[in-house]
Amino acid sequence: MPILSSTSAFSRVTALAAQRPIHAAFSWLHANPKTIMDWQIDLVGIPAPSNSEQERARWLAARFAEAGVTAVETDAAGNVLGILPATKLPAESTGPVILLSAHLDTVFPADTPLDAVLTDDRLEAPGACDNAAGVVGMLAVVHALLSAGVELPAPLVVLGNVGEEGEGDLRGVRHFYEHSALAGRVAAHIVLDGAGADAAVTQALGSRRYRVTITGPGGHSFTDAGTPNPIAALAMALAGLAETPLPEEPRTTLNVGTIRGGISVNSIPESAEATVDFRSTDGDQLLRLEVALHRAVEDAVGHSNARSKGPRAGARGRLNFAIAKIGDRPAARLADDSALLAALRAVDRHLGLRTDLRLGSTDANLPLALGVQALSMGAGGEGGDAHTLHEWYSPKNRELALKRVLLLTLAMLEWAAEQ
Repeated sequence: MPILSSTSAFSRVTALAAQRPIHAAFSWLHANPKTIMDWQIDLVGIPAPSNSEQERARWLAARFAEAGVTAVETDAAGNVLGILPATKLPAESTGPVILLSAHLDTVFPADTPLDAVLTDDRLEAPGACDNAAGVVGMLAVVHALLSAGVELPAPLVVLGNVGEEGEGDLRGVRHFYEHSALAGRVAAHIVLDGAGADAAVTQALGSRRYRVTITGPGGHSFTDAGTPNPIAALAMALAGLAETPLPEEPRTTLNVGTIRGGISVNSIPESAEATVDFRSTDGDQLLRLEVALHRAVEDAVGHSNARSKGPRAGARGRLNFAIAKIGDRPAARLADDSALLAALRAVDRHLGLRTDLRLGSTDANLPLALGVQALSMGAGGEGGDAHTLHEWYSPKNRELALKRVLLLTLAMLEWAAEQ
């Protein structure tokens, strides 16, 4: 699709901001900070670990329906979708759409205490910022647009998606782009994730995650001495992997996140397991590390089997291994001359903001890798201690940030309608 020049983007944003319905939408944001915070308190009280977001999805579907969003549905993955139709286009139109999304899941297990504490304007609760702030920010933009009767030149699809965190592996957004009839129509995708109004993730940090499992016959530490030990073999493999050289550019990292195995100090374990995380801005580096992982595990298991002896030596005493990929986030980046980035800079100029472009791993990874213009941005306010039980959020300057999201969305809807 054609790019949008900085001059035309700023002219578009300036013209939009001068319209009476946009003023009315801004007024709704100004008049309803308590409503937005009440939504946020409600939302953080609903457990939503990755792969268990059903109750939170039902909550969002009800809020979409209350706002007047049409065609609200929950798909097979558990995503909640709705549409704000274009004002002057027939319902059966198959033209471009803009997608606005926020992930529903959190990193916290289902039994985590979720008692929200609001002190003055500071909300303390697990998930208060990541991503309750993004979800209610999306909901606030929807309410502002519909309450003000803003005419949309192209359809706006809103999505509360599952499976963004950890081993969720972008499951919700991946399902949308693989299965939704709307996927091929997305001209740009705006992700709301967390707090802030001074940054946007436009470069997707790629990652691959693996679970390594080594199994054997196990036995008594003395009676069955000489039987190959899965934990020892796994330790050998991880130590070998840790020696893999990592380049400073493109920045590439390797991490062993968990190790499990064994039942007692005097037992040869029957299994051992570790999870490994590779990250890089370059997909070739991720492939290189995957090869290194396989080589390290194969060598360690082969060495352990060759040294086995004792009553369980031989075929029954051999170790076996399995390496399962449990996460794959592609690396990509938003082009510097994209219409989406030009529109964001124009909105910043109009509102007196300045956005730092950053690297990160978000729901935007997937559309960027598919060639769809996408970025991830905060939904305003301030937050901290993310992914801990002490996570907090303050709505300071949330209104300005939501104006930023609203104007960017409208600018992209106008651009999409012209394609």
